[in-house]
Amino acid sequence: MNLILYTIICAVVIAFVLGVLLGLFKKIFHVDVDPKVEKVREALSGANCGGCGFAGCDSFAGAVVKEEAPTNGCVAGGPKCAQAIAEIMGKAGVELKPLVAFVACNGTKDCAQEKGMYLGVKTCKAAQLTMNGTKKCAFGCIGLGDCIAECPFGAISMTEDGVPAIDYKKCVGCGKCTRACPKHLLKLIDFDTKGSIARCSNHSDNKPQIRKDCSVGCFKCGICAKKCPEQCIDITSGIPNVDYKKCTSCGECVAACPDKVLVLAQSIIGERA
Repeated sequence: MNLILYTIICAVVIAFVLGVLLGLFKKIFHVDVDPKVEKVREALSGANCGGCGFAGCDSFAGAVVKEEAPTNGCVAGGPKCAQAIAEIMGKAGVELKPLVAFVACNGTKDCAQEKGMYLGVKTCKAAQLTMNGTKKCAFGCIGLGDCIAECPFGAISMTEDGVPAIDYKKCVGCGKCTRACPKHLLKLIDFDTKGSIARCSNHSDNKPQIRKDCSVGCFKCGICAKKCPEQCIDITSGIPNVDYKKCTSCGECVAACPDKVLVLAQSIIGERA
């Protein structure tokens, strides 16, 4: 009986001492948190997607208050979030154009030639490291879904054709998919982009090989630039680049492209709900 009593007394004494020590440590090591950090944190989307360039929302909030990050850095939160943070920081609101991801490849299973059966680790990164991708086109989409795995918003899915599709009602332009793609085929563009855009990333100048590897690859014929009435298409980099300040979305280049490489961005993106 005495042993049980002594055990209880010892447990109570130890708990009391530990409680006192924890209280002292809390006071000694207490760090005051700037109220602005908490307010900025509350205004953020809470996605912890990393689109701001920081490890998470907490890190970004601290950086904003220290003026080490812009008030419009939360791409997931969008313009409303940027405006709220600007008001907290006592700064004028900064316009934040919403971004979305675009897949610059249309090399489906029916169009792009495969190298063979890939039996390695089922990730795009692994296939890129071991055999420079699964397709004969060195610039083609590998199609193993690294972008899908990285998207925190469930905005990307794999089509039956083997090329990722973007759900623009969910995409917030955080950029995680663009960093995950070893071929750099996913690019961020303004949500309100209007004009033609190339669904191909093949910068090679080997025209016969391009046609052999992918039936919808851009083979640098230059017809799009010749047909453009505004002269706003430049193909010196190997891929049609459009000057959207000049482009009127007339669609002449889209209609003229023999391999349907060009498409009007607004027809792909549509409208966000």
